[in-house]
Amino acid sequence: MAKAKKTKEKPAKKKKKKAFQKVEKGKVYIQSSFNNVIMTLTDDSGNVIGWVSAGALGFKGTKKSTPYTASLVGKAMADKIRGLGMSELQIFISGVGQGRDSATRALVASGANINLISDITPLPHNGCRPKKPRRV
Repeated sequence: MAKAKKTKEKPAKKKKKKAFQKVEKGKVYIQSSFNNVIMTLTDDSGNVIGWVSAGALGFKGTKKSTPYTASLVGKAMADKIRGLGMSELQIFISGVGQGRDSATRALVASGANINLISDITPLPHNGCRPKKPRRV
């Protein structure tokens, strides 16, 4: 009979949450696709402080990309911003989903001082090469 190996079980290490200092200025990036709405909060130098998405709020499937869900994501991000004591914001919107406007409106309604709202959706200047003409 084979002897069972004794293994020492190590206690699981707890991850420490990063303690952020109060940040006065920040940037919010809204990525709105056909499938989800993701908002990322960064400081001025680009370090991510927090994020919220429709999937993280518990929505699944096609409900993640609705304007209503995007407004809830915006409210959740506004709560994070209020908790950090952030006073000035810049908003950068990217993507073609339905939730672009409602997510922005929810942030504007939160009462933070918004300096800039910019659309950074990538647009092709000339696009891909077209297909060759069909020979019949």
